[in-house]
Amino acid sequence: MKTSYIKLFTPIALVFTLVLASCVKDLDTVPLDPDEITSATVFETLDGYTSVLAKAYAGLALSGQQGPAGMPDISGIDEGFSTYLRQYWKAQELPTDEAVIAWNDGNLRDYHEQDWSESNEFITAMYNRIYLQVSYANEFLRESTEEKLSERGFSEAEKEIIRGYRAEARFLRALSYVHAIDMFGSVPFVTENDNVGAFLPEQISRADLFEYVEEELLDIESQLPAPRTNDYGRADQAAAWMLLAKLYLNAEVYIGTEKYTECITYCKNIIDAGYDLDPDYSHLFLADNHTAEGIIFPVIFDGTNAQTWGGMTFVVHAAVGGSMNVADYGIDFGWGGTRVTSTFVEKFPDPSGATDKRAMFYTNGQSLEIDDVFDFTHGYAITKFKNITSDGQPGSNITYVDTDYPLFRLADVYLMLAEAVLRGGEGATAGEALFYVNEVRKRAYGDDSGNIGGGDLTLSFILDERARELYWEGHRRTDLIRFGKFSDTDYLWPWKGGVPEGTAVDAKYDLFPLPAADIGANPNLEQNPDY
Repeated sequence: MKTSYIKLFTPIALVFTLVLASCVKDLDTVPLDPDEITSATVFETLDGYTSVLAKAYAGLALSGQQGPAGMPDISGIDEGFSTYLRQYWKAQELPTDEAVIAWNDGNLRDYHEQDWSESNEFITAMYNRIYLQVSYANEFLRESTEEKLSERGFSEAEKEIIRGYRAEARFLRALSYVHAIDMFGSVPFVTENDNVGAFLPEQISRADLFEYVEEELLDIESQLPAPRTNDYGRADQAAAWMLLAKLYLNAEVYIGTEKYTECITYCKNIIDAGYDLDPDYSHLFLADNHTAEGIIFPVIFDGTNAQTWGGMTFVVHAAVGGSMNVADYGIDFGWGGTRVTSTFVEKFPDPSGATDKRAMFYTNGQSLEIDDVFDFTHGYAITKFKNITSDGQPGSNITYVDTDYPLFRLADVYLMLAEAVLRGGEGATAGEALFYVNEVRKRAYGDDSGNIGGGDLTLSFILDERARELYWEGHRRTDLIRFGKFSDTDYLWPWKGGVPEGTAVDAKYDLFPLPAADIGANPNLEQNPDY
């Protein structure tokens, strides 16, 4: 069911966070008082393990212990700003042609100007969220060894359940480490085998962390449930395959070695697992998208049971402003923040959506060009994500959003396979690549009028098709870097580099810097080049 981990996020998980906060010394965490509570009391029952795993999942969506404000998991930034998904979305979308934001909070404008420094508080929050997630997983793994389970008197049946939980915790850690590889490169490295307490982690190279994550995912593959057999929102084999495929697709950037054949292998594993494209593209982004077909791994949101000012509450509310009717989006008010650049709009044959239904633009009172980034009416608005169900009803709460975030979905697999084939990967043919791209386009056009021929299937086409299909889903920064178009003069968009017409920026911005606070606190760390 949709709220599987949310309903399991009980006070036991809060206790776990209190204990963990006393152990984590390499993060900017809120100092909490664990009193008499110990790990033994947190992990004395199966329900305790279940709840702690739920907290690890919820860490992708929620900001703290009480929500939407009151007990943040990290300090140094407003709690609503600090959630993992909100920071991930900003880092992946705002520095690209897919998004600008009208707010001038702190150093937020650094993203679309591509001129951030190691002191940027939003980049720091993303980094801290990654390592808080790693810490949750590490502590769960320390407390679920065979020795500790035996000491605590668990039955064999209970042990088997917890062994499965361990594989999920390792997946969640791998997910955050992949985000670290992608955004920060060479980073601190901590596992469950490191001592708890005051500890200065060693730095691991991007290549070595790539190898570690790859080995982790390959090892847990057989330990995770078969595709589509776990609770909705929890990791299964297909989620691990997807993360491997993404790792391999970007391997040339991450480690300088092509792994496109491996990418194709895991894309085909997912395709063969029986997933289907939902016939209605818009259903994937509505308040009941937990019933949509083709979502492989979501980040779950629930406006009644899990309230946050980040995550999908941010994504939906920030996209509404100007003359937009808030009731059309299932919310109580718009925040007047995010829009898109004209360069992105021009990727569609018709911005009205009459031809390609993925063109979900609101244009009434909105200018195509952005003369003033901080005026919401400059730039077309996006109507893709809504807190409305597929039968037109608002979500359970008009302030906090029910819509889940489709982190991994099938159309992305189709496009990854096609790209990997074009880049020379083996295991699929050019005909298969063309077939899967046209499957994505048939849904978008409603028929085969948007189909392309083999001569049209180029890498340039794939990059644009990924934008049309996957915009605002956290892929664009990574895609532009993989295609060599993020910082280069080869591809410009309005306000790239902080100027209206766009300009190239230093290639150092292909990576974010390690936060200044961590560099200052840990002599084992070396900053990314040229920061």
